[in-house]
Amino acid sequence: MFRLLTFFLNAFTLRFVSKELIGVVNVRLMLLYTTLVFLSREAFRRACLSGEGAGRDWRQVINLLWLTLPLGCLWGVLLVCVWWWLLQAPDPQTIPHYVPAVGIFCLAALTELLAEPLWVLAHAHMLVRLKVVAESLAMIAKCVVTVLMVVSAPQWGLYIFSAAQCVYAGFLLLCYVVYFLHFLGSEEAEKKAFPLHNISQLLPTKVNGQPLINWKLATLTWSFFKQSFLKQILTEGERYVMTFLNVLNFGDQGVYDIVNNLGSMVARFLFLPIEESFYVFFAKVLERGQNAQQQKQVSTTRLTHAAMQLLGGKNEHLFGLQEEISIAADVLECLLKLVLLVGLIITAFGYSYSHLALDMYGGELLSSGTGPSLLQCYSFYVLLLAVNGVTECFVFAAMSKEEVDRYNLVMLALSASFLLLSYWLTWLFGGVGFILANCCNMGLRIMHSIIYIHRFFQHSDHTPLAGLRPHPALLITLVISSVLTAFSERMFCCDHGWFLRLAHITTGAVCLLAVVTVVFLTETRLVQFIRTQLLPKYSKKHT
Repeated sequence: MFRLLTFFLNAFTLRFVSKELIGVVNVRLMLLYTTLVFLSREAFRRACLSGEGAGRDWRQVINLLWLTLPLGCLWGVLLVCVWWWLLQAPDPQTIPHYVPAVGIFCLAALTELLAEPLWVLAHAHMLVRLKVVAESLAMIAKCVVTVLMVVSAPQWGLYIFSAAQCVYAGFLLLCYVVYFLHFLGSEEAEKKAFPLHNISQLLPTKVNGQPLINWKLATLTWSFFKQSFLKQILTEGERYVMTFLNVLNFGDQGVYDIVNNLGSMVARFLFLPIEESFYVFFAKVLERGQNAQQQKQVSTTRLTHAAMQLLGGKNEHLFGLQEEISIAADVLECLLKLVLLVGLIITAFGYSYSHLALDMYGGELLSSGTGPSLLQCYSFYVLLLAVNGVTECFVFAAMSKEEVDRYNLVMLALSASFLLLSYWLTWLFGGVGFILANCCNMGLRIMHSIIYIHRFFQHSDHTPLAGLRPHPALLITLVISSVLTAFSERMFCCDHGWFLRLAHITTGAVCLLAVVTVVFLTETRLVQFIRTQLLPKYSKKHT
């Protein structure tokens, strides 16, 4: 519900701002914010939540975590100077108030860092709901403030989004503070054996007879800190290329960022939960570092305990009495078939409905210019994301530690080549170049995973990669649907009124119904897999 609300509030906001303003906020200023926050706290989080802290004194940990604030101040001064004087500033006539907006975003980031000791405490003690509720409420408060201000005072420009970001950070901090004020010293805290008892222990304090901080954790933090630079560059590579190399103007940056967020929604809300759940399944079922012939044969009892439970508990009739590797192969084949079909459907229909979707979501701001072509390319990228997610899910569960370490080096080389390729392709094709670079990067990762899976099963009777071969009748139906919807778009969409738009939507609905019907008729095993495993698991999660 929270996600839907913010989704529609953001769509409403887009009708009152320019794409140049969106580009400055979502790319330039948010890059400042995420860089400052990440470099200031990521190493502390990883160190303080690692297994090195068994039997730790939480007062020492709290003291260490408060170092995120002075470190954030140092990073803030450095980054603000870069954003003020080294980067090309937007035209003050078009996008005014850039200089104060940079300073305000920096202050918002420092405000969020104040909540870091509370965040680590909550995460370490499995207070997961607090994190979800706090971030959801803060995001809604940010969206509401943005909507109210863009409607009532659109001339304020960057001040609107700066104030909204401060509201987000302040609300996040407030949620954590209010929760711990109520939680510390309560019966619930005593039941959980919470190590702190009053709010004053959340502040930096001297520890009697012990060093001020845990030096073992401090050393570990320094090790993680050196890694955080590379991780941040690889995570935000596209935005750094846009910001420092000026390959796109602010308007194109804004449109690309919105399309990227819209296109990745399917990956975040559909594919990612599948990947996370079945990574646990494969890790339970497989012995790391052993190929298919070397996997152990186990009894139904162990299967029921380790595998059936993860798959919803209704799978005996589907798999019967099999060895673990056989179940892993069957599940992998069904998962590959599932995500491939979803990706193919998105690719087939995405080409003809990108313009309409962007027009309905953001109006002319998104539907004019490069927006539709970006989303059309992204619909193909979603297909690659889907396949890569499942293949890597299996590969990471089956690899030995040494193989994972080697693959990390491969990933590093691929990420570095992605940055170079994205700069070159963006210089040639504009924003589409970023998506093409992502497609190339994802294609290479899929190839690596397919080769690994092929070698893993090559001396067995199992062929899970058959899941990447959809039924010919389904392919023909998808091609016909793609042609019909493309023709429908030319005839009915999108400048001839809502009646013809509805005709275009109806055409797509009929074609989609035909595709689903063919799936039910030709992919009966996949349908059974969804009914007996995915749907019960999803229902159990949401009840």
